[in-house]
Amino acid sequence: MKRVITYGTFDLFHKGHYNLLKRAKALGDYLIVGVTTEQYDEYRGKVNVIDSLMERIEHVRHTGFADEIIVEDHIGQKIEDIQKYGIDIFTVGSDWQGAFDYLKGLCDVVYLKRTRDISSTMLRARNQKIIRIGIIGSGRIANRFVPEAKRVSSVNIEAVYNPNIESARTFGETYELDTYTDDWNVFLDKIDAVYIASPHGTHYGYIKSSLDAGKHVLCEKPMVLQKVQAQELFSLAKQKELVLMEAIKTAYSPGFIKLLSIAKIGSIGQIYDVEACFTKLAPENTRELKDVKYGGSFTELASYPLLAVVKILGSDYEEVKFESFNNKKDLDIYAKAYIKYKNCLATVKVGLGVKSEGQLIISGSKGYIIADAPWWKTQSFETRYEDTAQNEKYFFKFQGEGLRYEVNEFATMINSSEKKGFKLTAGESTAIAEIMEKFLENRKL
Repeated sequence: MKRVITYGTFDLFHKGHYNLLKRAKALGDYLIVGVTTEQYDEYRGKVNVIDSLMERIEHVRHTGFADEIIVEDHIGQKIEDIQKYGIDIFTVGSDWQGAFDYLKGLCDVVYLKRTRDISSTMLRARNQKIIRIGIIGSGRIANRFVPEAKRVSSVNIEAVYNPNIESARTFGETYELDTYTDDWNVFLDKIDAVYIASPHGTHYGYIKSSLDAGKHVLCEKPMVLQKVQAQELFSLAKQKELVLMEAIKTAYSPGFIKLLSIAKIGSIGQIYDVEACFTKLAPENTRELKDVKYGGSFTELASYPLLAVVKILGSDYEEVKFESFNNKKDLDIYAKAYIKYKNCLATVKVGLGVKSEGQLIISGSKGYIIADAPWWKTQSFETRYEDTAQNEKYFFKFQGEGLRYEVNEFATMINSSEKKGFKLTAGESTAIAEIMEKFLENRKL
Protein backbone atom coordinates (compact mmCIF):
# COMPACT_ATOMS: atom_id res chain seq x y z
CA MET A 1 0.00 0.00 0.00
CA LYS A 2 1.44 3.39 -1.05
CA ARG A 3 0.85 5.90 1.74
CA VAL A 4 0.60 9.66 1.01
CA ILE A 5 0.54 12.58 3.45
CA THR A 6 -0.23 16.26 3.01
CA TYR A 7 -0.78 19.21 5.34
CA GLY A 8 -2.61 22.51 5.31
CA THR A 9 -4.73 25.05 7.14
CA PHE A 10 -7.70 24.51 4.76
CA ASP A 11 -9.36 27.74 5.88
CA LEU A 12 -12.36 29.03 3.91
CA PHE A 13 -12.34 25.73 2.04
CA HIS A 14 -12.37 26.26 -1.73
CA LYS A 15 -11.81 24.59 -5.09
CA GLY A 16 -8.04 24.85 -4.81
CA HIS A 17 -8.10 22.84 -1.58
CA TYR A 18 -10.48 20.30 -3.09
CA ASN A 19 -8.31 19.79 -6.17
CA LEU A 20 -5.13 19.46 -4.11
CA LEU A 21 -6.68 16.71 -1.96
CA LYS A 22 -8.05 14.95 -5.03
CA ARG A 23 -4.65 14.92 -6.70
CA ALA A 24 -2.89 13.94 -3.47
CA LYS A 25 -5.23 10.96 -3.15
CA ALA A 26 -4.43 9.93 -6.73
CA LEU A 27 -0.72 9.66 -5.88
CA GLY A 28 -1.25 6.53 -3.76
CA ASP A 29 -3.62 4.17 -1.99
CA TYR A 30 -4.01 5.77 1.45
CA LEU A 31 -4.12 9.52 2.12
CA ILE A 32 -3.40 11.11 5.50
CA VAL A 33 -4.25 14.81 5.82
CA GLY A 34 -2.73 16.96 8.56
CA VAL A 35 -4.81 20.01 9.56
CA THR A 36 -2.92 22.69 11.46
CA THR A 37 -4.11 24.25 14.72
CA GLU A 38 -4.70 27.98 15.07
CA GLN A 39 -1.81 28.23 17.52
CA TYR A 40 0.65 26.52 15.18
CA ASP A 41 -0.53 28.66 12.26
CA GLU A 42 0.12 31.76 14.32
CA TYR A 43 3.58 30.46 15.23
CA ARG A 44 4.31 29.86 11.54
CA GLY A 45 3.23 33.39 10.74
CA LYS A 46 -0.12 32.69 9.09
CA VAL A 47 -2.70 35.29 10.11
CA ASN A 48 -6.44 35.79 9.89
CA VAL A 49 -7.51 32.13 10.06
CA ILE A 50 -11.31 32.34 10.13
CA ASP A 51 -12.72 28.81 10.42
CA SER A 52 -12.25 26.83 13.65
CA LEU A 53 -10.09 23.70 13.70
CA MET A 54 -13.15 21.44 13.85
CA GLU A 55 -14.81 23.22 10.93
CA ARG A 56 -11.65 22.85 8.84
CA ILE A 57 -11.38 19.16 9.69
CA GLU A 58 -15.01 18.65 8.67
CA HIS A 59 -14.40 20.39 5.34
CA VAL A 60 -11.54 17.99 4.62
CA ARG A 61 -13.58 14.97 5.78
CA HIS A 62 -16.52 15.99 3.58
CA THR A 63 -14.43 15.66 0.38
CA GLY A 64 -14.14 11.92 0.92
CA PHE A 65 -10.48 11.89 -0.15
CA ALA A 66 -8.88 11.60 3.30
CA ASP A 67 -8.52 8.08 4.67
CA GLU A 68 -7.22 9.53 7.92
CA ILE A 69 -7.11 13.07 9.36
CA ILE A 70 -4.56 14.15 11.97
CA VAL A 71 -3.83 17.46 13.70
CA GLU A 72 -0.51 19.27 13.21
CA ASP A 73 0.41 21.38 16.21
CA HIS A 74 4.21 21.69 16.49
CA ILE A 75 7.39 22.24 14.52
CA GLY A 76 9.14 19.05 13.41
CA GLN A 77 5.93 17.04 13.35
CA LYS A 78 6.17 16.32 9.63
CA ILE A 79 9.33 14.27 10.15
CA GLU A 80 7.74 12.46 13.08
CA ASP A 81 4.56 11.66 11.12
CA ILE A 82 6.43 10.42 8.05
CA GLN A 83 8.28 7.93 10.23
CA LYS A 84 5.30 7.06 12.42
CA TYR A 85 2.88 6.33 9.56
CA GLY A 86 5.39 4.80 7.13
CA ILE A 87 4.82 7.46 4.47
CA ASP A 88 5.94 6.90 0.89
CA ILE A 89 5.02 10.32 -0.57
CA PHE A 90 4.82 13.77 1.00
CA THR A 91 2.94 16.30 -1.11
CA VAL A 92 1.95 19.98 -0.97
CA GLY A 93 1.12 22.73 -3.47
CA SER A 94 3.74 24.06 -5.88
CA ASP A 95 3.70 27.46 -4.17
CA TRP A 96 5.90 25.74 -1.56
CA GLN A 97 8.35 24.54 -4.24
CA GLY A 98 11.63 23.53 -2.61
CA ALA A 99 10.53 24.31 0.94
CA PHE A 100 10.25 20.65 1.93
CA ASP A 101 13.16 19.16 0.02
CA TYR A 102 14.73 18.32 3.39
CA LEU A 103 12.21 15.46 3.64
CA LYS A 104 13.57 13.69 0.55
CA GLY A 105 15.77 11.45 2.67
CA LEU A 106 12.65 10.05 4.30
CA CYS A 107 10.22 9.73 1.37
CA ASP A 108 9.41 11.07 -2.09
CA VAL A 109 8.42 14.76 -2.14
CA VAL A 110 5.89 15.89 -4.76
CA TYR A 111 4.85 19.51 -5.37
CA LEU A 112 1.41 19.68 -6.97
CA LYS A 113 0.72 22.55 -9.37
CA ARG A 114 -1.68 24.98 -7.75
CA THR A 115 -5.23 25.56 -9.02
CA ARG A 116 -5.37 28.86 -10.90
CA ASP A 117 -8.31 31.26 -10.84
CA ILE A 118 -10.04 29.95 -7.73
CA SER A 119 -12.56 32.79 -7.76
CA SER A 120 -15.81 30.78 -7.65
CA THR A 121 -18.81 30.32 -5.40
CA MET A 122 -16.78 27.68 -3.54
CA LEU A 123 -14.73 30.51 -2.05
CA ARG A 124 -17.56 31.54 0.24
CA ALA A 125 -17.75 30.34 3.82
CA ARG A 126 -20.64 31.73 5.86
CA ASN A 127 -20.61 35.51 5.33
CA GLN A 128 -16.90 35.70 4.53
CA LYS A 129 -15.29 35.45 1.12
CA ILE A 130 -11.79 35.31 -0.22
CA ILE A 131 -10.77 38.71 -1.54
CA ARG A 132 -9.32 38.59 -5.04
CA ILE A 133 -6.32 40.93 -5.14
CA GLY A 134 -4.65 42.23 -8.27
CA ILE A 135 -1.15 43.71 -8.19
CA ILE A 136 -0.22 46.86 -10.10
CA GLY A 137 3.50 46.73 -10.82
CA SER A 138 5.90 43.80 -10.83
CA GLY A 139 9.10 45.09 -9.24
CA ARG A 140 10.97 44.38 -6.00
CA ILE A 141 8.20 45.04 -3.49
CA ALA A 142 5.60 43.17 -5.57
CA ASN A 143 7.87 40.11 -5.47
CA ARG A 144 7.97 40.31 -1.67
CA PHE A 145 4.21 40.84 -1.47
CA VAL A 146 3.03 37.58 -3.05
CA PRO A 147 4.62 35.11 -0.59
CA GLU A 148 3.51 37.33 2.30
CA ALA A 149 -0.09 37.51 1.07
CA LYS A 150 -0.39 33.74 0.98
CA ARG A 151 0.04 33.83 4.75
CA VAL A 152 -3.35 35.56 5.02
CA SER A 153 -6.11 33.03 4.60
CA SER A 154 -8.85 35.37 3.36
CA VAL A 155 -7.05 36.72 0.27
CA ASN A 156 -5.82 35.33 -3.02
CA ILE A 157 -3.56 36.96 -5.62
CA GLU A 158 -5.43 36.65 -8.91
CA ALA A 159 -3.75 38.98 -11.42
CA VAL A 160 -0.91 41.37 -12.17
CA TYR A 161 -1.04 44.49 -14.34
CA ASN A 162 1.93 46.25 -15.92
CA PRO A 163 2.03 48.45 -19.05
CA ASN A 164 5.18 46.45 -19.86
CA ILE A 165 3.56 43.15 -20.84
CA GLU A 166 6.83 41.19 -20.72
CA SER A 167 7.39 42.22 -17.11
CA ALA A 168 3.80 41.24 -16.29
CA ARG A 169 4.24 37.90 -18.09
CA THR A 170 7.44 37.03 -16.20
CA PHE A 171 5.83 37.92 -12.88
CA GLY A 172 2.62 36.03 -13.67
CA GLU A 173 4.43 32.90 -14.73
CA THR A 174 6.75 33.01 -11.72
CA TYR A 175 3.82 33.07 -9.30
CA GLU A 176 1.46 30.96 -11.42
CA LEU A 177 -1.15 33.69 -11.74
CA ASP A 178 -4.05 33.08 -14.07
CA THR A 179 -4.01 36.64 -15.40
CA TYR A 180 -1.08 38.84 -16.37
CA THR A 181 -1.94 41.73 -18.62
CA ASP A 182 -1.31 45.25 -19.89
CA ASP A 183 -5.05 45.72 -20.45
CA TRP A 184 -6.52 47.75 -17.58
CA ASN A 185 -10.12 46.59 -18.09
CA VAL A 186 -9.16 42.90 -18.29
CA PHE A 187 -7.23 43.34 -15.04
CA LEU A 188 -10.11 45.03 -13.22
CA ASP A 189 -12.57 42.36 -14.31
CA LYS A 190 -10.64 39.68 -12.39
CA ILE A 191 -10.34 41.33 -8.96
CA ASP A 192 -12.05 42.83 -5.92
CA ALA A 193 -9.09 44.90 -4.68
CA VAL A 194 -5.74 46.23 -5.86
CA TYR A 195 -2.28 46.43 -4.33
CA ILE A 196 -0.31 49.26 -5.92
CA ALA A 197 3.43 48.60 -6.11
CA SER A 198 4.33 50.98 -8.94
CA PRO A 199 6.65 54.05 -8.83
CA HIS A 200 5.63 56.92 -6.54
CA GLY A 201 4.51 59.27 -9.28
CA THR A 202 1.93 56.81 -10.61
CA HIS A 203 0.11 56.19 -7.32
CA TYR A 204 -2.46 58.97 -7.52
CA GLY A 205 -3.69 57.98 -10.99
CA TYR A 206 -3.91 54.28 -10.19
CA ILE A 207 -5.69 54.87 -6.88
CA LYS A 208 -8.29 57.16 -8.45
CA SER A 209 -8.93 54.83 -11.39
CA SER A 210 -9.25 51.82 -9.07
CA LEU A 211 -11.66 53.56 -6.72
CA ASP A 212 -13.72 54.81 -9.66
CA ALA A 213 -13.96 51.17 -10.78
CA GLY A 214 -15.26 50.11 -7.35
CA LYS A 215 -12.07 48.38 -6.14
CA HIS A 216 -10.58 48.54 -2.65
CA VAL A 217 -7.02 49.90 -2.64
CA LEU A 218 -3.87 49.09 -0.67
CA CYS A 219 -1.12 51.41 -1.90
CA GLU A 220 2.60 51.33 -1.17
CA LYS A 221 4.13 54.23 0.68
CA PRO A 222 4.25 57.10 0.11
CA MET A 223 0.64 56.80 -0.97
CA VAL A 224 0.66 60.25 -2.55
CA LEU A 225 2.94 63.28 -2.29
CA GLN A 226 0.37 66.06 -1.96
CA LYS A 227 -2.06 66.79 0.85
CA VAL A 228 -4.89 67.73 -1.51
CA GLN A 229 -4.54 64.43 -3.37
CA ALA A 230 -4.76 62.45 -0.13
CA GLN A 231 -7.86 64.37 0.93
CA GLU A 232 -9.51 63.86 -2.45
CA LEU A 233 -8.82 60.12 -2.56
CA PHE A 234 -9.90 59.37 1.00
CA SER A 235 -13.07 61.37 0.37
CA LEU A 236 -13.75 59.36 -2.81
CA ALA A 237 -13.17 56.05 -0.98
CA LYS A 238 -15.57 57.06 1.78
CA GLN A 239 -18.19 58.15 -0.76
CA LYS A 240 -17.99 54.78 -2.53
CA GLU A 241 -17.78 52.79 0.73
CA LEU A 242 -14.40 51.37 -0.26
CA VAL A 243 -11.21 50.79 1.71
CA LEU A 244 -8.20 52.97 0.88
CA MET A 245 -5.16 52.08 2.97
CA GLU A 246 -1.51 53.12 2.91
CA ALA A 247 0.93 50.20 3.08
CA ILE A 248 3.35 51.30 5.79
CA LYS A 249 3.91 47.86 7.27
CA THR A 250 5.19 49.15 10.62
CA ALA A 251 1.78 50.61 11.45
CA TYR A 252 0.21 47.16 11.45
CA SER A 253 2.92 45.13 13.23
CA PRO A 254 2.17 43.83 16.78
CA GLY A 255 5.40 45.16 18.31
CA PHE A 256 4.90 48.73 17.08
CA ILE A 257 1.27 48.76 18.21
CA LYS A 258 2.40 47.68 21.67
CA LEU A 259 5.13 50.35 21.69
CA LEU A 260 2.54 53.02 20.96
CA SER A 261 0.30 51.83 23.78
CA ILE A 262 3.20 51.87 26.28
CA ALA A 263 4.14 55.40 25.18
CA LYS A 264 0.58 56.71 25.42
CA ILE A 265 -0.44 55.30 28.81
CA GLY A 266 1.95 57.67 30.56
CA SER A 267 4.57 55.11 31.57
CA ILE A 268 7.36 57.57 30.64
CA GLY A 269 5.40 60.66 31.69
CA GLN A 270 4.64 63.55 29.39
CA ILE A 271 6.30 63.11 26.00
CA TYR A 272 8.53 65.99 24.95
CA ASP A 273 10.54 64.62 22.04
CA VAL A 274 10.55 61.91 19.36
CA GLU A 275 13.66 61.04 17.33
CA ALA A 276 13.28 58.57 14.48
CA CYS A 277 16.00 57.50 12.05
CA PHE A 278 16.00 55.15 9.05
CA THR A 279 19.03 54.93 6.75
CA LYS A 280 20.38 52.38 4.29
CA LEU A 281 23.04 52.52 1.60
CA ALA A 282 21.61 52.20 -1.90
CA PRO A 283 23.53 51.75 -5.19
CA GLU A 284 23.65 54.90 -7.29
CA ASN A 285 21.91 53.23 -10.24
CA THR A 286 18.73 52.40 -8.29
CA ARG A 287 15.43 54.08 -9.09
CA GLU A 288 15.47 55.88 -5.74
CA LEU A 289 18.64 57.80 -6.70
CA LYS A 290 17.81 58.30 -10.40
CA ASP A 291 14.21 59.57 -10.44
CA VAL A 292 14.85 63.33 -10.45
CA LYS A 293 11.22 64.19 -9.68
CA TYR A 294 10.16 61.67 -7.06
CA GLY A 295 13.41 59.99 -5.93
CA GLY A 296 15.66 60.66 -2.94
CA SER A 297 15.96 59.57 0.67
CA PHE A 298 12.96 61.45 2.01
CA THR A 299 10.32 60.16 -0.39
CA GLU A 300 11.74 56.65 -0.18
CA LEU A 301 12.24 56.24 3.59
CA ALA A 302 10.61 59.06 5.56
CA SER A 303 7.18 57.39 5.68
CA TYR A 304 8.45 55.15 8.50
CA PRO A 305 9.83 57.79 10.90
CA LEU A 306 7.00 60.18 10.03
CA LEU A 307 4.57 57.41 10.94
CA ALA A 308 6.17 57.15 14.39
CA VAL A 309 6.03 60.92 14.90
CA VAL A 310 2.42 61.31 13.77
CA LYS A 311 1.18 58.27 15.73
CA ILE A 312 2.85 59.48 18.93
CA LEU A 313 2.51 63.27 18.69
CA GLY A 314 -0.44 63.65 16.35
CA SER A 315 -1.05 65.46 13.06
CA ASP A 316 -1.46 68.97 14.47
CA TYR A 317 2.14 70.22 14.20
CA GLU A 318 3.01 73.92 14.11
CA GLU A 319 6.12 74.07 11.95
CA VAL A 320 8.44 71.85 9.92
CA LYS A 321 11.96 72.62 8.64
CA PHE A 322 14.31 70.58 6.47
CA GLU A 323 18.03 70.16 5.84
CA SER A 324 19.63 67.81 3.32
CA PHE A 325 22.73 66.81 1.36
CA ASN A 326 22.11 66.13 -2.35
CA ASN A 327 23.86 64.13 -5.08
CA LYS A 328 24.71 65.35 -8.58
CA LYS A 329 21.09 64.90 -9.65
CA ASP A 330 19.96 67.17 -6.78
CA LEU A 331 18.36 64.22 -5.00
CA ASP A 332 18.78 64.06 -1.25
CA ILE A 333 21.12 61.29 -0.09
CA TYR A 334 20.61 62.40 3.53
CA ALA A 335 17.86 64.55 4.98
CA LYS A 336 16.51 65.80 8.31
CA ALA A 337 13.11 67.16 9.22
CA TYR A 338 12.58 69.18 12.40
CA ILE A 339 8.93 69.20 13.43
CA LYS A 340 7.66 71.54 16.15
CA TYR A 341 4.46 70.90 18.10
CA LYS A 342 2.92 73.10 20.77
CA ASN A 343 4.56 71.28 23.67
CA CYS A 344 7.02 68.88 22.03
CA LEU A 345 9.56 68.36 19.26
CA ALA A 346 10.41 65.69 16.71
CA THR A 347 13.39 64.92 14.49
CA VAL A 348 13.30 62.67 11.44
CA LYS A 349 16.54 61.45 9.82
CA VAL A 350 16.71 59.43 6.58
CA GLY A 351 19.49 58.52 4.19
CA LEU A 352 20.24 56.46 1.09
CA GLY A 353 23.85 57.63 0.82
CA VAL A 354 24.68 58.22 4.50
CA LYS A 355 24.55 55.54 7.17
CA SER A 356 23.55 56.29 10.77
CA GLU A 357 22.32 54.42 13.84
CA GLY A 358 18.64 53.81 13.13
CA GLN A 359 16.90 54.26 16.44
CA LEU A 360 13.50 55.38 17.61
CA ILE A 361 13.70 57.31 20.90
CA ILE A 362 10.67 58.71 22.70
CA SER A 363 11.66 61.05 25.54
CA GLY A 364 9.36 61.80 28.46
CA SER A 365 9.32 63.51 31.85
CA LYS A 366 9.71 60.20 33.75
CA GLY A 367 11.84 58.17 31.34
CA TYR A 368 12.23 57.20 27.71
CA ILE A 369 11.51 54.40 25.25
CA ILE A 370 14.23 53.19 22.92
CA ALA A 371 13.83 50.81 19.98
CA ASP A 372 17.00 49.90 18.13
CA ALA A 373 17.29 49.39 14.38
CA PRO A 374 15.41 48.02 12.65
CA TRP A 375 12.73 49.58 14.87
CA TRP A 376 10.40 49.70 11.83
CA LYS A 377 10.26 45.89 12.20
CA THR A 378 9.60 46.30 15.91
CA GLN A 379 10.90 43.12 17.52
CA SER A 380 11.93 44.69 20.81
CA PHE A 381 12.04 47.94 22.74
CA GLU A 382 12.90 49.06 26.26
CA THR A 383 11.52 51.58 28.73
CA ARG A 384 14.36 53.22 30.68
CA TYR A 385 14.26 55.31 33.84
CA GLU A 386 16.49 57.24 36.22
CA ASP A 387 16.28 54.23 38.51
CA THR A 388 17.57 51.51 36.19
CA ALA A 389 15.94 48.83 38.34
CA GLN A 390 12.62 49.94 36.82
CA ASN A 391 13.78 49.37 33.23
CA GLU A 392 11.70 46.88 31.30
CA LYS A 393 12.29 45.12 27.98
CA TYR A 394 9.58 43.92 25.59
CA PHE A 395 10.05 41.32 22.85
CA PHE A 396 7.87 40.45 19.85
CA LYS A 397 8.02 38.17 16.84
CA PHE A 398 8.05 39.99 13.52
CA GLN A 399 6.96 37.49 10.89
CA GLY A 400 8.68 37.41 7.50
CA GLU A 401 8.78 40.72 5.64
CA GLY A 402 5.90 42.05 7.76
CA LEU A 403 3.67 42.68 4.74
CA ARG A 404 1.26 40.01 5.97
CA TYR A 405 0.22 42.36 8.79
CA GLU A 406 -0.92 45.08 6.39
CA VAL A 407 -2.63 42.53 4.13
CA ASN A 408 -4.47 41.13 7.14
CA GLU A 409 -5.61 44.62 8.20
CA PHE A 410 -6.69 45.35 4.61
CA ALA A 411 -8.82 42.20 4.49
CA THR A 412 -10.28 42.88 7.93
CA MET A 413 -11.31 46.40 6.94
CA ILE A 414 -12.88 45.21 3.68
CA ASN A 415 -14.97 42.67 5.59
CA SER A 416 -15.99 45.18 8.27
CA SER A 417 -19.15 47.26 7.99
CA GLU A 418 -17.47 50.63 8.62
CA LYS A 419 -14.53 50.12 6.22
CA LYS A 420 -12.08 51.90 8.50
CA GLY A 421 -9.38 51.11 11.05
CA PHE A 422 -7.30 52.85 13.71
CA LYS A 423 -3.78 51.60 12.99
CA LEU A 424 -3.16 54.21 10.25
CA THR A 425 -6.04 56.63 9.75
CA ALA A 426 -6.89 58.80 6.76
CA GLY A 427 -5.91 61.89 8.78
CA GLU A 428 -2.50 60.42 9.63
CA SER A 429 -1.76 59.41 6.04
CA THR A 430 -2.81 62.89 4.92
CA ALA A 431 -0.44 64.51 7.44
CA ILE A 432 2.43 62.38 6.15
CA ALA A 433 1.60 63.36 2.55
CA GLU A 434 1.57 67.03 3.58
CA ILE A 435 5.07 66.82 5.08
CA MET A 436 6.32 64.97 1.99
CA GLU A 437 4.88 67.76 -0.16
CA LYS A 438 6.59 70.44 1.95
CA PHE A 439 9.92 68.62 1.62
CA LEU A 440 9.67 68.44 -2.18
CA GLU A 441 8.77 72.12 -2.34
CA ASN A 442 11.78 72.91 -0.14
CA ARG A 443 14.07 70.80 -2.35
CA LYS A 444 13.19 72.94 -5.38
CA LEU A 445 14.39 76.13 -3.66
